[in-house]
Amino acid sequence: MTTRAFVALATLSVMSALLLGCPKERPLPSPDGDGGTTPSTARLKIAVIPKGTTHEFWKSVHAGAVKAAKEVDVDIVWKGPLKEDDLKAQVDVVSTFVAQGVSGIVLAPLNDTALRAPVKQATAAKIPVVVFDSDLQGDEHVSFVATDNLAAGKMAGEHMGKLLADKGNVVVLRYQEGSASTQNREKGFLDAVKAKPTMKVVSDNQYGGATTESAFAKGESLLLAQKAETGAVNGIFTPNESTTFGMLLALKKSNLNKKMKFVGFDASEKLVGALKDGDVDGLVVQNPFNMGYLAVKTMADHLRGKKVDKRIDTGARLVTKENLDDPAVKEIIQPDLKKWLGE
Repeated sequence: MTTRAFVALATLSVMSALLLGCPKERPLPSPDGDGGTTPSTARLKIAVIPKGTTHEFWKSVHAGAVKAAKEVDVDIVWKGPLKEDDLKAQVDVVSTFVAQGVSGIVLAPLNDTALRAPVKQATAAKIPVVVFDSDLQGDEHVSFVATDNLAAGKMAGEHMGKLLADKGNVVVLRYQEGSASTQNREKGFLDAVKAKPTMKVVSDNQYGGATTESAFAKGESLLLAQKAETGAVNGIFTPNESTTFGMLLALKKSNLNKKMKFVGFDASEKLVGALKDGDVDGLVVQNPFNMGYLAVKTMADHLRGKKVDKRIDTGARLVTKENLDDPAVKEIIQPDLKKWLGE
């Protein structure tokens, strides 16, 4: 189904939801016109909708959201699609929360256009939306809480240049179309690499998809198509957790691990292990715990009438084998999920 069809579906879905359920008591718009809200006697209930729920990244976001909810004394409801390619499921989740009349929605949109209609409908129902992780077209949302993905991608490209002494052939296995966050990372990486005259991007039009399995399959075919076994590929970049792990598996199966430089994005226990083993040469990591924390806190502040920034950068860092023992790095890649999620 096309993105345009999804946008139409999203509009119909949310309109139906609004007819099925009237919003319950929520904070009312502030009379001062600053976009904030005045406090209500009702307890605040904030819906947090991630892109997916299986990757370690989203578990860290969830933990940060729980911490913020406890600190600012609000209730959160965590619900999202199981897989990061189920756009219809995410639209339906937004529709359901609009029908329930939650106080606010914190959303990581799977698509930068298809989720715009549901967000417009939520705003029309006086349910404010904070967008996090991946940008959304339009200005209906009150704030965008995320990594500066263009800068993070450039960080990966600069590291690849150092690893290859600014020369060699590089391939990029993209994530999926419509994901603003990964598109910006890919652009940042490509801009950095293309600025080096003796480095060449030999493939940047392949998409790994939303799962490790799809990324593994696409990674295998990409390595084969580029004749990587002959030494024709010197470096690889992948822009998120699933593409990084899928490509790692493809390199291992082809016995090409450690034979080319590999820079990925995001961290998980297995990816950190691969970094220690030398199968990955660098991971640009976000701070998903901080992202979840700041997204919920920003929404709570807005609902209580406080002015919030339109754009909040949650930071990114390059992690290598050499700095793994840095306490600041450990705090990002090994957050205490059990403390907040009980797992």
